[in-house]
Amino acid sequence: MSLPQPGIFAEGSNTHVLLEYRVKDGVSDTQLRTAVSAAVAALATGDSNKYNVVWGFAAACWARLSGAVPLGLKAFTPVGKAPNIAPATQRDILLWLHGTDAGHNFDGAQLAHRFLSEVAVVELDKTGFLYHDARDLTGFIDGTENPEADERRQVALIPEGQVGAGGSFMLTQQWVHKLRDFGALNQTEQENVIGRTKPDSVELSGERMPNNSHVSRSDVKINGVGQKLYRRSVPYGGVVESGLYFLSFSAEISRYDAILASMFGMTEDGIHDRLTDFSTPVTGSYWFSPSLLELSEIGKD
Repeated sequence: MSLPQPGIFAEGSNTHVLLEYRVKDGVSDTQLRTAVSAAVAALATGDSNKYNVVWGFAAACWARLSGAVPLGLKAFTPVGKAPNIAPATQRDILLWLHGTDAGHNFDGAQLAHRFLSEVAVVELDKTGFLYHDARDLTGFIDGTENPEADERRQVALIPEGQVGAGGSFMLTQQWVHKLRDFGALNQTEQENVIGRTKPDSVELSGERMPNNSHVSRSDVKINGVGQKLYRRSVPYGGVVESGLYFLSFSAEISRYDAILASMFGMTEDGIHDRLTDFSTPVTGSYWFSPSLLELSEIGKD
């Protein structure tokens, strides 16, 4: 059985570092493999008991590192129509460090950056945190419908027998919240936007559930099969800018396409997720998070 990166499923973290890199022009495949393998090895053999590590690679980058590209892996492309658009800012390398000590995360990020900076430049550098009892900055509990126990692996991991088995398709988006606008709504209106009650995250039922709520637009079924994701989203920011770094894992990249189309008004009904009126995505990338074995083989002949 192909073992996944354990950081994907490690829960209970209250501090996060999120880094997205673009590979520099002119970097050879050999240089890229050498730098990435050194960074991976450094975090694997360093103080790995002090932080959890997850690596992700864009389709083009993974092809250069491995050549064994999972079926369907692709660059992220824009979804939607003005003013509700999910933009594409496809980067090459993703590093997510998380744990219970911000200092350890910082040390790990600096260690990896020492190698990655030789071949790539940072285009996103965010520090995330646990907000109260795992709530989004809007005050609503995040990830209520996440799978649990063994179901997490079924939802998140590419099955055995397929290219990339034990790995996962990832989607990341940085969302900038309009907290003042959202906060101006009364609690009932906020719940209508989300589709859940605010204090205890109970899904609205019957006529109480608007067809443009976040729950309605993101709970997608195809031929009766729910398009499930394992979400690991992270709040970030301060008083000037704040929001959510959406981070999720899936066994099939097509699930993201279906959910995004529903959220951004690209399905037959043309309805968009009302949450996009109060939070704006400013980045978007698809990644492959390889198994431990494939990760360890980067740079080997």
